[in-house]
Amino acid sequence: MVVRFRDDEPHEEPAVTLDAFLDQPDAHAVRVEAGEDVRKLIPYFDRLKLVEISFPRFRDGRGYSAAQILRESGYAGELRAEGDVLVDQILFMRRCGFDSFAPAQPLDARLVEEALTRFPFVYQTAADAAVPVWKLRHG
Repeated sequence: MVVRFRDDEPHEEPAVTLDAFLDQPDAHAVRVEAGEDVRKLIPYFDRLKLVEISFPRFRDGRGYSAAQILRESGYAGELRAEGDVLVDQILFMRRCGFDSFAPAQPLDARLVEEALTRFPFVYQTAADAAVPVWKLRHG
């Protein structure tokens, strides 16, 4: 089950490993394992349609950093969190730039919606377009 927050068509090509992607000029989807350097993908943004970042355990936060690096570097394609993704993490993953999710265990759609709307304001800037509350207060 993949949960998407994008308007474009889903990319169906299976993701290949980072090493395979770098060796295959016709690949458009890559899977990044925890700890791999996503900066290696920067020269290939023009052909990348999907970056799938693995979360082997919910407590492994390296995927958040990888997502932030990709978004801050200009990657605009689909960014998918895959693996041990919990509903409690969805809001923070969205803030880091993830726009699709492939959790190992199905998520209740109602709980996902509640998690995404629970907090009406944010306190810091991130990869999403949310305006921090201090900026709203002070123009």
